[in-house]
Amino acid sequence: MTEPNLIEAAAAEAVTLTSELIRIDTTNTGDPDTLVGERAAAEYVAEKLTDAGYEITYVESGGKNRHNVIVRLEGADRSRGGLLIHGHLDAVPADPSEWSVHPFSGAVQDDYVWGRGAVDMKDMCGMALALARHYKINNIVPPRDLVFAFLADEEAGGKYGAQWLVENRPDLFEGVTEAISEVGGFSITLKDDVRAYLIETAEKGIRWMKLRVRGTAGHGSMIHRDNAVTKLSEAVAKLGNHRFPLVLTDSVKEFLAGVTEITGWDFPEDDLEGSVAKLGNISRMIGATLRDTANPTMLTAGYKSNVIPSVAEAAVDCRILPGRLEAFDRELDDLLGPDIEKEWMELPPVETTFDGALVDAMSAAVLAEDPGAKTLPYMLSGGTDAKSFQQLGIRNFGFAPLKLPADLDFSALFHGVDERVPVEALKFGTRVLDRFLRSS
Repeated sequence: MTEPNLIEAAAAEAVTLTSELIRIDTTNTGDPDTLVGERAAAEYVAEKLTDAGYEITYVESGGKNRHNVIVRLEGADRSRGGLLIHGHLDAVPADPSEWSVHPFSGAVQDDYVWGRGAVDMKDMCGMALALARHYKINNIVPPRDLVFAFLADEEAGGKYGAQWLVENRPDLFEGVTEAISEVGGFSITLKDDVRAYLIETAEKGIRWMKLRVRGTAGHGSMIHRDNAVTKLSEAVAKLGNHRFPLVLTDSVKEFLAGVTEITGWDFPEDDLEGSVAKLGNISRMIGATLRDTANPTMLTAGYKSNVIPSVAEAAVDCRILPGRLEAFDRELDDLLGPDIEKEWMELPPVETTFDGALVDAMSAAVLAEDPGAKTLPYMLSGGTDAKSFQQLGIRNFGFAPLKLPADLDFSALFHGVDERVPVEALKFGTRVLDRFLRSS
């Protein structure tokens, strides 16, 4: 086949691979006893890479069902720093009764690939796997080393995936200086049908926090002044209704300035949240990067309706802006007081600048496939495995390119019902990634 036909074949295979990966139920509940499918997905990826001619590194990182697959494709200039392309194979749970199609069907219909993980992030895994195979089968040598990593456990913080590998197998990433992964490179449509592709340069820090309150146990029919459930409920309501201060980080300022340049829209600081609403569906994601958040997500207390328990607990999902951790802690202590016990699992923020040869290569690859588009940096309100890889001194970006329909509420698909990715967006993204990987 000629070169254009080869990349189109790889793009078509990316659609197939994404669909087949979705069919492997890799639900990650965070509970090791209820895990399914991560090993099967890793074995699937390993087989595809082995068939293409790679010598794979297959790493068991936490029991029989936690597996990671890593390969390195040597580049023309091995003195240059390598580039890491990483994706996670696990996905969050999905209730089939809520979906239009079965969430693990991988159905290709109505011009979309449907299923849990379609955008988070088996689409990027499918594109990366297709290109890794394409390069090896066709003896294509990239400018520098490419390390492809397909990882476990991202949805529970990466303890048995990226974090484990960074702590136990850093040798697999020796010489890597930069990395790309999920939740970046997708398009939003702005004024006059101008598309902007958002490249993630920053992430809020994560603190998954457990609040615990102790009280006096007793019979539910009696008067109790020291009720753990009551005290916890008051604390959770106070925290859930609290608004942390608005903070404009450099990455958010740069994003808003870019939107202003494209559209002429103003984002005055005295009405920033109101003006961000003009961004439409993406405003939820951008709005969440204007301040810290602390959202209660789970409550646990008691074992019988007529027994007052001695302990009540709540889970809170906290997302903290870069540079705000100490201030966040002070505000939390002032808000909750000394009687609320706190414990947490913490992942740091990520932040880099929107400049340099890698950024230039991303922009050039996007514009080659979508002339007239723009690229902008932005901060992700969530988190990715970049939080682990930055510990190795790796510079991280979110760049999983997708050209999206203007009316698609993309941000709602992450962990949402009827998660899906456009077939043509997958093919577009594969072509963009190919241009980028062969020029970066």
